[in-house]
Formats: sequence, C-alpha cells, structure tokens
Amino acid sequence: MANSTFSGPIRSENGFEQITVDTSTGAATTNLDISSAGAISTSSTITAKKVIDTTFNASAAATGTLTAAQSGTLFLIDGTNNNVITLPTVSTDNVGVHYEFLLTVAVASGKTTTIVLPGSAVSAFQGMLSLVAGTAANAVSDVAGDTLTLVAATVLNARVSMTCVSDDGTNSKWMTTALSTPIATIA
Repeated sequence: MANSTFSGPIRSENGFEQITVDTSTGAATTNLDISSAGAISTSSTITAKKVIDTTFNASAAATGTLTAAQSGTLFLIDGTNNNVITLPTVSTDNVGVHYEFLLTVAVASGKTTTIVLPGSAVSAFQGMLSLVAGTAANAVSDVAGDTLTLVAATVLNARVSMTCVSDDGTNSKWMTTALSTPIATIA
C-alpha cells in the first residue's frame, strides 16, 4: 500500500488501529488499538521516557533559557556555583508547559540557583514552598514575584516542579511547588 499524506485530521467513527504485517506469513499484528470511545486497548503498549537534561548539572556556573519544546523535562542542577535558569518568553503557547528540577549537588555557601520568569513584573509564580527538615511540614504560599531562588546551603535532593497555568502573551502565571531545606524564596 502506498503512503498517504493528509492536510487535515484523520477521522474515524469506529476507532483506529496501527498494525504491522509479517512479510513472510502475511499475518497482521495490531500494535495500537484506540476504540471508538477513545480508549487505548490494554493489549497496546505505549513506552516513553522522561527527558533528563544535564545542562545545569556541571560544576561551573550555568545560565540558560528554556523552551516550550522542553516541556516534561527533568533538569538536574549542580549547586556548586551560581545558576540562572530563565523560563520561556511569554506566549499563549506556554499554557500547560511543565518542568521539574532536582538538585544533585547542594547549593554552595554564598551561591544561589534562580529560576526566573522573563520580563520584569509581568509574570508571577504561584508557589507552595515547603521546608523539608525531618519535622512537621510548614508550607508557605507565595503568589507574588518572578524569581524563585534555591538559596545558599540548599541541600542535595531539593525539588522544584512548575507548570504554566495561564499566559496571554503579555503576562503569565506559573504554579510552582518547591521542597527544600532551607526553604526556597520567591521575590
């Protein structure tokens, strides 16, 4: 069968199957089966791996700007030197973009790792910041500020998760959760 190219969506009222055909026997094997209700069959296997990025995991200071195409990525961070991570420029395409960060080396004395929203005072983090010190949780809610900082002496294994929840091309809001000791700051 020849390849077909479509300029619009492929539509079906009775589901969709992706198959392979054994060249020697002609037997068809269903690799993916999506029912007419949109459910993926339990016999189908979908495999995917989270992208792990080491751009900020070097012992030298690192500065970089993330892209929306990197959504879903886990960024490893070495806190030996000052790091500055800038989120993508405001755009309506950012809604739903999600990043995770993991500190693989503690933030050194007198150093910081900052995650910055672009544009001064046009966007804000909506953060839940928790101190992880082996004691009762003491989350802090902070909804003002465009810079999240993992301060000096932040311990190995600190984690930050963030998702863009609104972006009109001028202003954006990012839902953020940070688990660290000492507690992260938003300013």
